[in-house]
Amino acid sequence: MSLNRKLLTDADFDEALEKGTRIRVFRDNLIVDGSSVIVRFDDTTVVTQSSVSDLMYHERAGCEFFDIRRR
Repeated sequence: MSLNRKLLTDADFDEALEKGTRIRVFRDNLIVDGSSVIVRFDDTTVVTQSSVSDLMYHERAGCEFFDIRRR
């Protein structure tokens, strides 16, 4: 079973980036990215990677980000 924690602040995103934790991304209550790591982020965009060639760019204001932690 996993715990989900919503990422809201720059500190939250920075912690997920440093630890390499997996995240889920939701847009309009639909999951658009199921299990990836944050590659980089800024005030407007979060870049995630789920495999070697799969990069996704998410608008920070239009999406909800949750990190997935194992119990």
